[in-house]
Amino acid sequence: MVVQTLIDFDRSPVFAIPTVEPVGGLTVREGMLIEGPQGWGEFSPLPQAGALGRWLTAATEPGTVGWPDPVRGRVPIAISIPAVDAARAREIAAASGCRTAAVEVGTGKLADDLDRVRAVLDGLGTGGVIRCDAKGRWEPDTAVSAIVALDRAAGGLEFVTQPCRTVDELAEVRRRVEVPIAAGESIREADDLSDLRLGDAADIAVLATGPLGGARRALRVAESCGLPCVVSSTLETTIGLAAGLALAGALPELRFACELGTRVFLAGDVVADSRSLTAVDGYLPVAPMPPAPQRSQLERYAVTDPTRLAWWRDRLHTAISAA
Repeated sequence: MVVQTLIDFDRSPVFAIPTVEPVGGLTVREGMLIEGPQGWGEFSPLPQAGALGRWLTAATEPGTVGWPDPVRGRVPIAISIPAVDAARAREIAAASGCRTAAVEVGTGKLADDLDRVRAVLDGLGTGGVIRCDAKGRWEPDTAVSAIVALDRAAGGLEFVTQPCRTVDELAEVRRRVEVPIAAGESIREADDLSDLRLGDAADIAVLATGPLGGARRALRVAESCGLPCVVSSTLETTIGLAAGLALAGALPELRFACELGTRVFLAGDVVADSRSLTAVDGYLPVAPMPPAPQRSQLERYAVTDPTRLAWWRDRLHTAISAA
């Protein structure tokens, strides 16, 4: 790996930041910060993530080759709503300042999902837009009936992301519902991103820089799939979120608000408060490079447990071998 001559991986700090509430089953978000000659990146593959080489390529991109040139200076943001109760969901939506929300569904009873969607719509206020993300949890028949009910509760869904696990199941659901279908995990988990074939499975592509290998590679995925794109987060710190914003800023067309407002779910950050990426009036800025971490924040959230440190070092070296 060429960047090994440019980056001292053995000195990369490991962080652990508690979440404000469980998000995607996570109560703590861990990762590493990678410093390159031009700046910093974030290596924070999720616990179940594969293709670690892609995550490392994304982490080294801003500090080496840099991001693609932007075509816009700011990005509209959709607030992500985890599988919380209706009252909390409304609170998150109302406090976000966003006009669009991506609501997690499919974790329990449909009635709870419907209550959550109605609460979020109320929290967004007049003109609010709802989309749902099932993260591949449904079978096709369940997905169809759930989407019809959720669409009614939302007063019309913008789209539903990954209602089922496989591309064939997505295509089946898409044929049977009027709500647009977005592919998320089907793209992130593809073995060969250069030959991504969604066929009739999706109307929209949901991209994330970590699992796709960075902003430049994700931009190529966007070009090859030929679908309108949304950029989403994997619950990164500000340093990682900046990469998602770089991708969103470089997309030739951006029809939809991007799901990059997840910083609010972390109890802290690795950068100074003034640099932390929290949406203002529903937007976040596109920057040419991520901010540098603040030493006091690195010390505050540093992983010190030797076993956990060794786990992350092993994971990093696995990624280096695969990149």
